[in-house]
Amino acid sequence: MMDRIDQLIRLKATGTPLELASKLGVSKTKLYRVIRTMKALNAPMEYDVTLQSYVYVKAVGFKFGFHSRDTITNELQPFAR
Repeated sequence: MMDRIDQLIRLKATGTPLELASKLGVSKTKLYRVIRTMKALNAPMEYDVTLQSYVYVKAVGFKFGFHSRDTITNELQPFAR
């Protein structure tokens, strides 16, 4: 869900919190929990009343997921089944 929110924020297309919750198929309460978690992870986001969208106040990258460590090259590799 965070990756989808990130994508919509980058597009400045989240809409209002109620609209975003609807797009994601979750309650507004659940949406606020996820937003609170993203902010706790240092996402520099805020709601822009003029755009009616969440926006990032500075450029950031978002990467989330599980990775396995390749012991030979010592690089992170995406986890594949």
